[in-house]
Amino acid sequence: MQYIKGKNAIITGVNSGLGLAFCKALALAGAHVVGWGRSAPEEPIENFHFIPTELDQAISIENSLQQSLEWFPEKRIDFLITNAGLGRFYPIEQMPESLWDEQISINLKSMFLCVQKVVPLMKAKGSGHIVTLSSVAGKTGASWGTAYSATKFGVVGFSESLFQEVRASGIKVSVVYPGSTKTNFFDTVPGISTHNNMLTPEAVANTVLHILNTDPNTLISEVVIRPLNSKPPEK
Repeated sequence: MQYIKGKNAIITGVNSGLGLAFCKALALAGAHVVGWGRSAPEEPIENFHFIPTELDQAISIENSLQQSLEWFPEKRIDFLITNAGLGRFYPIEQMPESLWDEQISINLKSMFLCVQKVVPLMKAKGSGHIVTLSSVAGKTGASWGTAYSATKFGVVGFSESLFQEVRASGIKVSVVYPGSTKTNFFDTVPGISTHNNMLTPEAVANTVLHILNTDPNTLISEVVIRPLNSKPPEK
């Protein structure tokens, strides 16, 4: 992991699932990792520091950024992975306005605020890599998922526009579209249960490591990762 070892990474939404897998993978690859979110990871991680953060509040992110810089060697940020997100699935006529607003706030606003605070630091040193998490539902839509899919399509538009804005400053932007992954995300999705043919968080984390471990003039801008067989195993 030539281009990851010794680097400083901020990851949002780290208590379980993909966020936890990203933290463990980057730390194991030799990065210094800080996690932002409401809840700390469910297990200890070496070379990792957690900072409680309200990700949809600018003042909280600013405070967490300053604490992160104090903890990081050389007070720089090399990687930002905006993983925090949630899904609330209802038929459109039953979708509560409060849950629509919640998804917009966590899935989109938090990404905007984190990127807005970190980009000036990356510009100042002339390099950096931002990875945003969309979803296959950000390409094809999902039944009962109007709010969730809207946010994940929004992640793509944000990321593509951001790339055009910051590429001349040496900053990379990559979008990852995971398919169905075996995490607690599906605890709140009607009619779907996790099973062993879903992607593992570790498989998605290995893909993100590959995206980050590229030479300065190489960018993997988009990756769609799906299970080959998405159907539950036969009993």
